[in-house]
Amino acid sequence: MKRTIIIASVFSVLIFLSSCSFNKSLKKDVYKGFYDEEKLSILIMPPVNNSTKVEAKEFFHTTLNIPLAEAGYYVIPPFLSLEILKQESAYDSENFIDGNLSKFAEVFGADLILFTTIHTWNKSGLASVVIVDVEYTIKDAITSEVLFNRRGNIKYDTRVSKGSSGSWIGAAISLTANAISTAATKYVSVARKCNDYSLAPLPKGKYHPNHNLDQEEYAGPAHFKANL
Repeated sequence: MKRTIIIASVFSVLIFLSSCSFNKSLKKDVYKGFYDEEKLSILIMPPVNNSTKVEAKEFFHTTLNIPLAEAGYYVIPPFLSLEILKQESAYDSENFIDGNLSKFAEVFGADLILFTTIHTWNKSGLASVVIVDVEYTIKDAITSEVLFNRRGNIKYDTRVSKGSSGSWIGAAISLTANAISTAATKYVSVARKCNDYSLAPLPKGKYHPNHNLDQEEYAGPAHFKANL
């Protein structure tokens, strides 16, 4: 009887592990649009900022080009495109994210368009942590089809030191230093960390040595939590 129970338990575990493995979707399935038709260039739209931090929009915009270029894509120069978007009254990306994007393809010659939505940006001085809820959406510039979408709740630790003296004075000094560090945290540093982590699963573009060689890699979850 016990042997039967043990065998049944082992069988259940194997089924569970098998299902977990099966649920790890591959890039070639999740990001199929990138492999069906080669995408070369990408336009970065001004982030949609739903947080209370007005500065977050600008700093996120200035830090998005590096991870995209490193992934093997030609990035339409952000500062030049931003000026054109402002002149054409297209600075508020929320007015275009759900619409037809073909005009952007015509004007900029872009294959892809990246929208970033900053849902929240909270800083806790006592906890020395910055919490950001940000979403990345890449659409086909011609069809407006969503090719990539990830949303993450990211905690960024700004503590200047993990250790401290055992005395209450040392603890108080450490707490004060951490609070100051959090208050002075540069938006750029947080934005870069968020971008690097969130865009890591993006299929490699033509200008990357692993272009079309990453199809069997794990795509990563569409929604995730991370401590950086």
